[in-house]
Amino acid sequence: MIDPDRLRRLKFRAWHRGTREADYMIGCYFDRFHDGWDEAQVAWFEALIDEEDVDIMGWALGTISVPEAYQGAMMDAMRKLDYVDIPR
Repeated sequence: MIDPDRLRRLKFRAWHRGTREADYMIGCYFDRFHDGWDEAQVAWFEALIDEEDVDIMGWALGTISVPEAYQGAMMDAMRKLDYVDIPR
C-alpha cells in the first residue's frame, strides 16, 4: 500500500502547477488514476511532475515526442485526455 501522506503530497503538486491548463491536465490525471497505482507507477508520476509543465503538456498533446522514460501505458492514458473534467 502506498503511503497516504505521499499521495496527498502528489495530489497537491499535481493540482498546483502554475497554470490552470496544467492543473487540469495533471491534477485530473492524478485524481482519475492514482487509486490503482503500485510503487513503480507512483515513482513514474513523481518523476513526471518534476518535469516542466510545457514539456508534460506537449507530450500529452502530442506536439513533442515523449522521452523513453515516460513512454508506456501511463503516458498513453494521459494522452487520451478523456479524464479531464473541466468545471463550468
